[in-house]
This record gives sequence, structure tokens and C-alpha cells, in this order.
Amino acid sequence: MITEPAKTFTRMFRGYDPAAVDAHIEMLTTKQQLLLDDVESLRARLKESGDEAAALRKEVAVLTDTSPSPHAMQKRMAQMLRRAVDEVSEMQAEARAEAEALIAAAEAEIEAERRKHQEVLADLEARRKAMEAQYQEAKDKLEAELASMREDADRAREQLLADAKQKADHDREQAQRAVDEASGQRIRILEQLMGVYRDLEGVPAALESAYEEQQNPSEAKSENPPQEKSAGKSPQKSAEKPEEKVAAR
Repeated sequence: MITEPAKTFTRMFRGYDPAAVDAHIEMLTTKQQLLLDDVESLRARLKESGDEAAALRKEVAVLTDTSPSPHAMQKRMAQMLRRAVDEVSEMQAEARAEAEALIAAAEAEIEAERRKHQEVLADLEARRKAMEAQYQEAKDKLEAELASMREDADRAREQLLADAKQKADHDREQAQRAVDEASGQRIRILEQLMGVYRDLEGVPAALESAYEEQQNPSEAKSENPPQEKSAGKSPQKSAEKPEEKVAAR
């Protein structure tokens, strides 16, 4: 009986290498066919031995029936024939035993290889299921993390929008207050300027009178002394008016 060492397969990411497994199975199938051919050859030899034994029995029967030799020769011939028949029977038994042993060994080896192949397939199936479970677990975990990240991003976006809206409202209020304050200040300045303008309306006439008095002081005193007094006082009064109005405002 021919025995083979235990075959080892290269492990890959999802189990054994399919090409190595297929090649080993093909080799075992070829070996099985060779063993079956040997068994058929032994069966053919066994049949030939049986045919030879049958032919020898026929010859013994013919010699026993037709031989004119004495009784001693018949006895020796009978012993020789029995010895030949025994040898043929022994050869047949040995050939039959050898054939049966070869058949049993081949069947046992085939069964062992079949079980080994089934174990390999079962191991591959178990690995596939384990990897599918790991993949599903990783997928579920990743989806949960993505959902959590989306929720965090949505909350952050809403918070940013709320903060931006609040800041925009605050800036708008500040700008409106600044505009209102500037408008009020402008109005106050314009009002002050308007008061100053009204107070300065009499300045040209008073200035002209002062020039005339400077050029002709004697005439101005003789002709209109009271007017000089009033004319001298009016610029002071006109000059005081803007300050009083500005202070009042």
C-alpha cells in the first residue's frame, strides 16, 4: 500500500488557496484511478489463475480417467495434481487477498481524502461566515459613527447659525444706534449753526458803522452821539448772542 504524507495548503485571506486545493484533489483523483486500474488488473490476473486452475482440474480428470499406468503412478500423479491445485488455490487466495487489501486501502484513502476535503470546505465556510459577521459588525459600527458625526455636525451648524444671527442682530442694533446718534448730533450741530447764522445777520451793518466812525469821528459824535453809543454796544450784544444760545442749547 502506498501512503502519502499529509498535504498542507497555503492559507490566504479567506482560507486555503483554492488552486492548491483543486490541484491536490485532482492528484488524488488520478491516484484513485491508478489504484482502481491496479485492482482491475489483479482481478484479471485472478480470473486468469482461476481459468488455469480449471484447466488443470480438467487435465487431472482426463489423466485420472484415461491413464493405463499402474496404481502407484496414478497415486503420484494424483498427488502432483493436488499439489498443483493447492498451489493454484493458494495463488488465487493470495491474489484475492491482495486485491481486497488494495481495494480496501484505496477506498479508505478515498474516504480519508473525502473527509479531509469536506473539513477544508467546512473550514472555508466557517471562515467565510466569520468574515461576513466581522464585516457586518464593522459596517454597523461605521454607520453608527457616521450618524453620530452627522448629528454633531448638524448641531454645530445650527449653533453657528444661531450665533451668527445673534451677532448680526447685535451689529444691526449697534449700527442703528450709531446712525441715530449721528443723525441727532448732525441735527444739533445744524441747529447751533442756524442760531449762530441768525446772530451774525447784524454784524455787517455794525462793522460798516464802525468803519465810518473811525474815518469821521468828529462828525459821528456831533451828529449822532446816542447812535454811537448804541452802535458801540450792538456788536457786543450781537457777539454775546451766539454764546448765550450755544450755552442754552
